[in-house]
Amino acid sequence: MKDCGSHYCAGLWGHFHKRDLSRHQVPPRVDAGRDVHLKLAMMQSRKYKDLYAPISSTRSSTSLILLTVFRSSPAKMHAASVLAMLLAAPLALAAPSLYPHLSYRAPTDNVKCPIVLDGRVPTNNSKTPTVFDTSNALFNPDYVKGNNLTWSQILKFPATEPSRFDGPAYAAVEVTISDRSIFQKQNGFRRAGLQFAKDSPQDSSDEGIKTLHFSVKQDPTRPLNLTHEYLNVWHEAADYSNNQIQFQVGTLIDNAASKKNNFKILDRAGKQIWSIPIDHKKWQNFAIKLDYTKNETTVFYSAGNAKLARVAGPTSVDLAGGGQFQLGILKKPTGTSDVVNAGYQEPNLNEGQIYGGLFVEDSANDCVSL
Repeated sequence: MKDCGSHYCAGLWGHFHKRDLSRHQVPPRVDAGRDVHLKLAMMQSRKYKDLYAPISSTRSSTSLILLTVFRSSPAKMHAASVLAMLLAAPLALAAPSLYPHLSYRAPTDNVKCPIVLDGRVPTNNSKTPTVFDTSNALFNPDYVKGNNLTWSQILKFPATEPSRFDGPAYAAVEVTISDRSIFQKQNGFRRAGLQFAKDSPQDSSDEGIKTLHFSVKQDPTRPLNLTHEYLNVWHEAADYSNNQIQFQVGTLIDNAASKKNNFKILDRAGKQIWSIPIDHKKWQNFAIKLDYTKNETTVFYSAGNAKLARVAGPTSVDLAGGGQFQLGILKKPTGTSDVVNAGYQEPNLNEGQIYGGLFVEDSANDCVSL
């Protein structure tokens, strides 16, 4: 397995111990006969380590400025000298870096491989949820949701830290369900499932080797009722006959002995591939590698911002039949054998599942973002 974890590298600081930094000085400013020199240098210079002062730090670069004041008597420094230094500092910071090849590269979203389907929500879109009610670059605006509901009524954007594969550029999105979450005439279900905008029943995302990424987090104000069975993430065959892979939680109707407090990854026959208890505090990150050439799946997992590790597989599965991904909530009823059309759902429903880092990547050459 190629190491495809965090793919940024902090810029090298270099060795400046023996360099004469005077040739990198900014032209001096003179105020009342006192020279104020602004020198740019890197933090690791031991010769000047007592003089540096951090002035600005951003995600993309770190600026350090050395202030060295040459004057005949420290006691004679007055307000004019201080003012000159303050006025000069922004000019120095605005100037191009003297060492651009050593600039610090901030942490990114940890994605290593080519993205085939992208459902990561830019932070700007989280402020204007109505963008998802009409054609957009991320999700199908029409499916799968309650009749007469719009996505701007369903999706929430909680104030939480970004997931491992979102980084600062993307926002968490919460899929919610209510009493109105009835799709078509499926009165047994309460459901809302996002579909990638570019995901069609037969496309390149169902060929070769692909990896589905998603992270989940729990909303204490919209808890799931784990006496029910939930289908949260799945890949449904093009003929709607079954799901080749499914991510579930709660009490499974066909397997009441399963641990309801565990997330479970199942194959199309309902056989469990792997499970993990719900973490009610941290992000939980999942990557499901789907090898359509060998009919195999491999599962990767981590909690919080930790690097993912392989936890199951390769496992033989039947991935035939094309189809589409769904990510959200499908809550099944209790007390019925006809789960699609009948059964009990408690009233005044207000439940949600927070998602982040939604994308499908090309895992050719064994590439998986960890």
